[in-house]
Amino acid sequence: MARTDSLTLSLPPFAGATRRLILANLAAFFGMLVLGWVSSTAASLVGGHLMLEPYSVAHGELWQLVTYAFMPVGILSMVFGMLSLWFTGSLLEGSYGSRWLYELYFTSVIGGAVIASALALTHLIGMNSMVAAVGPYAGIFGLLVAIAMNFGDLEFRLYFILPIKAKYMVAIYLLISVAILLKDKQAFTALLQLSGALCGFLYVKFAPRKGMASSISERYFGIRNGYYRWKRRRAARKFEVYMGKQGREVHFDKDGRYVDPDEARKDPNDRKWMN
Repeated sequence: MARTDSLTLSLPPFAGATRRLILANLAAFFGMLVLGWVSSTAASLVGGHLMLEPYSVAHGELWQLVTYAFMPVGILSMVFGMLSLWFTGSLLEGSYGSRWLYELYFTSVIGGAVIASALALTHLIGMNSMVAAVGPYAGIFGLLVAIAMNFGDLEFRLYFILPIKAKYMVAIYLLISVAILLKDKQAFTALLQLSGALCGFLYVKFAPRKGMASSISERYFGIRNGYYRWKRRRAARKFEVYMGKQGREVHFDKDGRYVDPDEARKDPNDRKWMN
């Protein structure tokens, strides 16, 4: 549900899935810096295989659909990205839980990469398959869209200065990305951000409230338990037939559980056994 209160400048909790995502990004950032200090050639080689390049994805480097989101960008962009991930992630995680946040983030990261790569490969909007992109912003845009949908009237501080409602702030970010895409058709990063935002919208709109993993798990265990109940009922029917052939009568309930004849003959209204 939307909130109308204002988000203060106090830092949100640094815990859970939000903390793990930020630490993973920082580890990749400093890891690539150290690798570049040791060997710039090795850093270029590793980075070239971990960034998102549609041509490489089409030729089998499918891990790029995930790894690009942890590849470092510029220092300022990294700082603002991690701050955005901290504020947005902690808000969503506090309301929906860690599993839901993970699913939303990686749906935006992977789904955005798939859509943007497909468009680049088909050249539908003037893109070409040799462009590349890095950074966490496809996932962050998915989180921003989720906040606009669920906490649209919550006030943020745009660039930590101007108070603005979440839905308007997210609209501004999206319009900036659209403008970049229309001005420079080679702006693959802007396309990736918009694709991530679209996937975030679709996840929030159609995914179960507890998340896809919980829904799949519940459905799996429901099917499994139903199968076991069916096996128990079938075994009970076979046993009834077998015992009937032996001249003995046994009974099972509708779930295949044995019914004690003495218990079955008891009057449920008889209270003589009670003190």
